[in-house]
Amino acid sequence: MSLETTRTEPRRDRPTAQEARRRLDHARGTRLIQLRALTGGGQTTDDHLTSAQRHSIEQVLKEIDAAITRVEDGTYGACLGCAKPVPAERLEILPYTRHCVTCQRRAT
Repeated sequence: MSLETTRTEPRRDRPTAQEARRRLDHARGTRLIQLRALTGGGQTTDDHLTSAQRHSIEQVLKEIDAAITRVEDGTYGACLGCAKPVPAERLEILPYTRHCVTCQRRAT
């Protein structure tokens, strides 16, 4: 009797464009909800913490929009620093990332 198991689906190392777009759309929707919550239904507060949070969310939204552009032009998943593929695990956790971990560490 063999202990070998068969896989029903082949493992893909790269998300498809459709999967990437779905993850990015979800991340975008989540950030928009956070931004609306910070503005309190149209009323903006001027405190430093709220302003910093709003700025941070707006920056992430720009990153998400840039990632959507990369999906559309076929460059999504390639590190902008070294041009090597960004690991699928990193893209799953941070779908709008522009860099592999090595290049991100160099940038910060």
